[in-house]
Amino acid sequence: MSRPDQPAVAGLADTILTPEGVLPARLFFEAVEQSSVAISITDTRANILYANPAFERVTGYGVAEVVGRNESILSDRHTPSLVYETLWGRLRQLKPWSGVLVNRRKDGSRYLAELSIAPVLDGQGQLSHYLGMHRDVTEMHRLEQQVRNQKALIESVVDAEPVAIALLDEAGQVVLGNQAYKQLAGDMGGREPAREFLTALAESMGDAFETARSTGEGFVDREVQFDPGGGRAPRWFSCSGTWFKERDTSADSFFEARKASYLVLVAKEVTEIRRQQEEMRMNALRALTAESELVESMRETLAGAIYQMQGPVNMIAAATQLLARRRQGEGGADPLLNVLQEALDAGRRALQTLEDSMPEERDEPVAPVNINALLREVLGLSTRRLLAAGVVVDWQPAPVLPCVLGREGRLRGMFKQLVDNALDALDGATDGRREIRILTESRGDAVHVTIQDSGPGIPEHLRLRVFEPFVSTKGRSGRAGMGLPMVQEVVNQHAGLIEIDPGCHEGCRIRLQFPTAARRQDPN
Repeated sequence: MSRPDQPAVAGLADTILTPEGVLPARLFFEAVEQSSVAISITDTRANILYANPAFERVTGYGVAEVVGRNESILSDRHTPSLVYETLWGRLRQLKPWSGVLVNRRKDGSRYLAELSIAPVLDGQGQLSHYLGMHRDVTEMHRLEQQVRNQKALIESVVDAEPVAIALLDEAGQVVLGNQAYKQLAGDMGGREPAREFLTALAESMGDAFETARSTGEGFVDREVQFDPGGGRAPRWFSCSGTWFKERDTSADSFFEARKASYLVLVAKEVTEIRRQQEEMRMNALRALTAESELVESMRETLAGAIYQMQGPVNMIAAATQLLARRRQGEGGADPLLNVLQEALDAGRRALQTLEDSMPEERDEPVAPVNINALLREVLGLSTRRLLAAGVVVDWQPAPVLPCVLGREGRLRGMFKQLVDNALDALDGATDGRREIRILTESRGDAVHVTIQDSGPGIPEHLRLRVFEPFVSTKGRSGRAGMGLPMVQEVVNQHAGLIEIDPGCHEGCRIRLQFPTAARRQDPN
């Protein structure tokens, strides 16, 4: 039975054969009638032959008003002509078309129609009708556009911020970064700033970092140093981070809510402030270093005197014991033995006096130490001598380096001694190339440091002996080695390794290796 305002569909068969059996044709008609999608059937000229009730609800036109009229009554000039040309181009090729049009209702109001049109072919494959289906997606478009606008507004505000801001997912991948962050990524030579910052933060914060992650409390104003190398000054950033959870938007979580964790990382550059603080600290450090070098010079002088005196005293002691055994049983005093004994006693008293005069080593606590920062301090302390000697420093630090556990003053003094040794070597260089190369890198659970000079190098037969006390290679045959025993001692105190690279044939290359703070705290 047709609706009163709907003409009967001519030629409608009673039944339709399907792969699953026979279905009444009326069922298909009722399905179209009751569909929530606006459906219309037109002839080959787009004149409407049929429209379902949903068509009336969407367009405002009654069925009796549209039957016999062209679909163009819904057209609106806000739809570009190119869209219609594309639509008809597809239909002429007997191919379906889908897209969005701006349509106009009976009352003149506009709406967005998500439309699909398909050609209907007869038994001979000739075009007989067009089937159109559309729905009003105006509200959906409005909401989508509103989300896009809000996203664009937020991105514009975030991009305008002078601080670097990045959004990271659970895997640590950057989902979103503002312009300041992208510029920072360019400055870091392709390294991901967020990954470098988080690595440094985890290193410096220890267990507190995981606690901040698990509780969602985050962290505030944690400073991180980035060393770009290439002779450029280090940069400092104050980092803050907040973890939050967002509901997963995938189909899998439609009925079972899932939440994904994200981190908002904000990095504010504080290099200028740190530079001013560093300048004041360096002035104080120069005074402290000068005092320490004076004390160390006194210790070295006294140690040298003790070392030199110990040999003769030992020889006198041996001679005294030998003479005493020979005179044993002869009776009477032996003037020579008495003189030797007095000389031995005097020598031992002199040695004791020198040992008592030895300045005590200052007790220094063990703490996490940034090797990059120490080496930069050492280069700053040696700037005047480097400039005076015309020495070029090729400084290649790792942008972010794990800390090592150690005594900062002892390590600084050790690196200062190595740089001084390199400068001493360059004093004897005969060619015009005067260069010191310093490289730091992190490999596994260790921090590696390489210090190389373009001096004359160390002869192969002296490469091990230079670590012995008071062995000097100054002169035409090699370089000075007076400070290397102290260097070896400091390396041993910090569970490290030191070697003179035998594969270096131009100058001298010294390699050092220290376990990271995390490795020494957790030896397993």
